[in-house]
Amino acid sequence: MEKYVCKICGYVYDPEEGDPDGRIEAQTAFEDIPDDWVCPLCGVKKSYFEVVTE
Repeated sequence: MEKYVCKICGYVYDPEEGDPDGRIEAQTAFEDIPDDWVCPLCGVKKSYFEVVTE
């Protein structure tokens, strides 16, 4: 699964880890996260995230 980075603060959402504090279970693809989820560091919407290209 691809990782996604917040364009505002640099937080990286890793589907392998999920977001336990945001009640997103591990192995949850970014596309499957509810639309009302926000970045746990800066609070912006999912639309501010982009795929990490390595």
